Amino acid sequence: MERICLDCGHLVKGRSDKKFCNDACRNNHNNKVKSDDNAVLKKINTILKKNRSILAHFNPVGKVKISRKKLAAAGFNFDYHTYTFSSQNGSAYTFCYEYGYLILTSEEFLLVKREEDMWLS
Repeated sequence: MERICLDCGHLVKGRSDKKFCNDACRNNHNNKVKSDDNAVLKKINTILKKNRSILAHFNPVGKVKISRKKLAAAGFNFDYHTYTFSSQNGSAYTFCYEYGYLILTSEEFLLVKREEDMWLS
């Protein structure tokens, strides 16, 4: 029974379960298959990095109040974040890596930066 390489279409010789004619074809095929997943991850990570950069830019001192309009005008995407944190008093902080925010009102936010020692505990 003739087998054909899944990547280039050439005849495959060797073991009966072999799918590719050589390592280059195997790598090329697997890279094509995974490229769609990588594109999605790259797009999301780009958004997260931009959000982090915006939060860092507006919060050089550790805590600052800012309007929703100002964040939105800078290109902040409120749909993407890395995690949320609930404080002991029930406040829900949304973080993009070590920078985050607390919604004070529908139009006002408190920007915060998580300290390094908090990451270790």
